[in-house]
Amino acid sequence: MAGRVLCRFSSLLRLRRSVLSSSPRFYALNPEPEPLTVCQQQDGIRKIILNNPKRRNALSLSMLESLRENMLIDVDSDELRVIVIAANGPVFSSGHDLKELTSSQGRAHHTKVFNTCSEVMTLIQDIPIPVIAMVNGVATAAGCQLVASCDIAVATDKSSFATPGVNVGLFCSTPAVALGRAVPRKVAMEMLFTGTPISAHDALLHGLVSKVVPEERLEEETLTIARRVCQSSRPVVALGKATFQRQMAQGRDAAYATASKVMVENLALTDGQEGIQAFFEKRKPVWNHRVEKAHD
Repeated sequence: MAGRVLCRFSSLLRLRRSVLSSSPRFYALNPEPEPLTVCQQQDGIRKIILNNPKRRNALSLSMLESLRENMLIDVDSDELRVIVIAANGPVFSSGHDLKELTSSQGRAHHTKVFNTCSEVMTLIQDIPIPVIAMVNGVATAAGCQLVASCDIAVATDKSSFATPGVNVGLFCSTPAVALGRAVPRKVAMEMLFTGTPISAHDALLHGLVSKVVPEERLEEETLTIARRVCQSSRPVVALGKATFQRQMAQGRDAAYATASKVMVENLALTDGQEGIQAFFEKRKPVWNHRVEKAHD
């Protein structure tokens, strides 16, 4: 996409005016609140920035809804190839906003918060493009869940990860869904039972993140991965992502049956045949990025 598009959705609140005097008439403009998320897109890469550092980028209901909207806008467009989730401030995300989880809010609101969170986390894995977490700082509870839900995660060496809900009487059961699928069972259980943070290097060792880099190289390394993804065929990547998620939930034999069938489907794509032809001709493939069949 030529140029940079700035996307601000439900997190943008309208400017309010208050009348201070009727004679003479004049108005004072309240400052426009900062959006909870900021979305920038350029060259196929959409960067969604959690933008509430004063609240430690807590995944409030409003933040979750804004994040969901940022991911869904034009999600099927050929011009969108990768999503990067980043954050402003020293905390990537502290997890749910505990102010929304008190008895005064009530069971219905609590249910809406966790249902929305689950929708966002599954959306990350279900949308047809890769999602990369760009982590600089602390990621705890649902913030750790967010990192674990992403397809790829790049973190700085000063980052840390924890599921400390047990310490405040709220076991991190929903973060455990993503965490338990990203790291070995016993590592997940220790994190969940003790709430003790792990370092970025331990997170790399256990598979929670893909790469650990110095802070000054975080964006460069993340964009290098994103740009590499952009060089591939969009429908091929989408098919591969969906198949990976599906087969991971299956037993070995069923997984091979699923993957074998999809390989045949991949070969039937125009881009699948273009890639093979380009290999034979020793040239770079020219992708059309559309779901078109080369043969039945």
